[in-house]
Amino acid sequence: MISFLSGTVHRIAADHLVVLTHGVGRKVHVTPDTLAGTRHGAEIELVTSLVVREDSMTLYGFGTEDENHTFEVLLSISGIGPRLAMAILSVMGPDELAAAITNQDANALTRVPGIGKKGASRIILELENKLPKLTAASPGPTLSFGGGNQQVVDALVGLGWKEAQAEDVVADVVKETGADAGTSVVLKAALKVLGAKR
Repeated sequence: MISFLSGTVHRIAADHLVVLTHGVGRKVHVTPDTLAGTRHGAEIELVTSLVVREDSMTLYGFGTEDENHTFEVLLSISGIGPRLAMAILSVMGPDELAAAITNQDANALTRVPGIGKKGASRIILELENKLPKLTAASPGPTLSFGGGNQQVVDALVGLGWKEAQAEDVVADVVKETGADAGTSVVLKAALKVLGAKR
């Protein structure tokens, strides 16, 4: 399973990049935002998901853990394949999708080509308990646990801390370090805080 890719952008196409790593070019399907944010010859790092079918192995790349996590959650819904999942992420990011699910906003999802009102309602129903919730009191989208942050919580629980305690500390750490902080940064900071409390 290829879960991370780092290399040089060798070619840019309409819906994918070819990333050169150690002399091997790997085709990676990405969102328009990722395409727009890079250029030929640039260094790039992508969180990836490998989708295996009977007749193909296709690599999908994302700029953040949250995007990748959302993509994988979308694939768990019956009737949503990689192409539609990428279309959803091309129209709305993880925060906007989570907001649409929280607010039961089917109209937001119908902006995605291939999704009608009925399909949007079904997606909302199936995603209600699978995507991070939005904090109601927050002025803007604030994701709770999903992707990298959930991995940190799981790791802390595995090390012996209670889940509620781990979630509280990780939430505090993310506020201080910022939502873009890597999983390893959040884990180290959380361990430092929890270690001091023991």
